[in-house]
Amino acid sequence: MTPQDMARLHAAAFAPQRGWSAQEFQSLCASPHVRCLSRTHGFALVRTLAGETELLTLAVDPQHRRKGIANRILCDWLGSTDAQTAFLDVAADNAPARALYALHGFAETGRRKSYYHRPDAPPVDAVLMQAAVTHRQGVESSSHTPKTG
Repeated sequence: MTPQDMARLHAAAFAPQRGWSAQEFQSLCASPHVRCLSRTHGFALVRTLAGETELLTLAVDPQHRRKGIANRILCDWLGSTDAQTAFLDVAADNAPARALYALHGFAETGRRKSYYHRPDAPPVDAVLMQAAVTHRQGVESSSHTPKTG
């Protein structure tokens, strides 16, 4: 998946908020610690360093949501990392994402007040979540090698 593909999908997934630009994705992907995990109609960027892995972003095409794409991407991520701890943040009002992360063993560890700014709406807290990586992780057993970009 190219940085341009990521930027287009990210903009659609996070509208009406500003999606990340192709240049931002290109810069992130150039980091030796960042990986892109992609599936048809979705992708995630993760950064792994010093025993910890962080979900930087996860985007699924809005027309293809609720089909298990995000779940499979999370299985790919958590099943392929050598880190012991995984963490992420998510908007407090994103109930579907929070439920999916909880299914994968993530629990709330804190909040960043008014972190996400929304056009024409009040800011929303970021919920910080963390999970121990057990290397048998995942709601779906994944018998294939994750696609990387």
